[in-house]
This record gives sequence, C-alpha cells and structure tokens, in this order.
Amino acid sequence: MEKQDGRDAGRARPGDLTDPWSDELVSGWGERDSTGAPAPTVPTPAVAPERGAADIYLEVQASAAFQEVRRRYRRFVVPAAVAFFTWYVAYVVTATTAPELMARPVSGAVNVAMVAGLAQFLTTFLLTWAYARHARLRRDRAALDLRWAVFEQRREQEREHRQGAER
Repeated sequence: MEKQDGRDAGRARPGDLTDPWSDELVSGWGERDSTGAPAPTVPTPAVAPERGAADIYLEVQASAAFQEVRRRYRRFVVPAAVAFFTWYVAYVVTATTAPELMARPVSGAVNVAMVAGLAQFLTTFLLTWAYARHARLRRDRAALDLRWAVFEQRREQEREHRQGAER
C-alpha cells in the first residue's frame, strides 16, 4: 500500500486488490469493461454438475465409519460430562446447604471444603487425561482414516477436473 495521510490511512478500501475481505473481483461484480461500464456477466456453460467438496463431506458424514467415530465420542463424553457436572453441583450444593459439614477439619487448618475443592481440580486433570487417552486409543485412528479418505476423494476430483480442463 502507498503511504496515505488522513483518517483512513493504511486501511484497505473495498475493491482494492490488497483488501483480503473484498470478493468483488472473485464474484465478477464490480468489474468494468474497457469503456468503464459494468462488464456483462458471462453465463456458465451447461454441464453436468461437478461433485463438490460439500458433497464429499456429506457422503463421509453419512458413512458408517464416521457414525462409529461419533458414537465412540458420545459414548465417552456424555457420561463423563454428566458425572463431572453432578460432582461439581454436589460440591456447590453441599457448600451452600451444609456449611458445618464443609467446615469440619480434616487435618490442621485443612477442612472438608478445601479437600473437595482440590479434588475438583484433580478430577478435571484426570478427566482430561482420560479423554485424551480415549481419543488416542479409540477415535484418532478411525478419524485419520476418514481424513485420508476425504483427501483421496478430493485429490481424485482435482485430477479429473485438470484432465477435463486439458481436453
């Protein structure tokens, strides 16, 4: 960009080629012909619709392998989230409804509330470890296989597109 003075200095303007958010030229809108008049839109040729990336992802989403990955994810996350939320709510409810229980000393100045509060941190770390282990052992390989399948489909699609363009 050139050096500019004023309030809009350094700010990209719509239609400016350096503006990464401008899609005027990409969509064909705002382009002018040699006379300065808006350029006519060029109709796209009537060909069979190509299979786009969205179609590939929808196909993968409907696949049994993807559904199995999602099922394994839900089988771990839903019970773990319910258990952790129950444990958290039990701590808060006990702290508000039974302050004498929470104030009971365990060892010296350490009371039940402090032990339970520290146990909240401990269970957070344990749950994180368990989630990472579960993902590594039961989902990552299947998800990687799905990713490679999508990559191969996209690569094949691009190869067909290049071959069609060369003809």
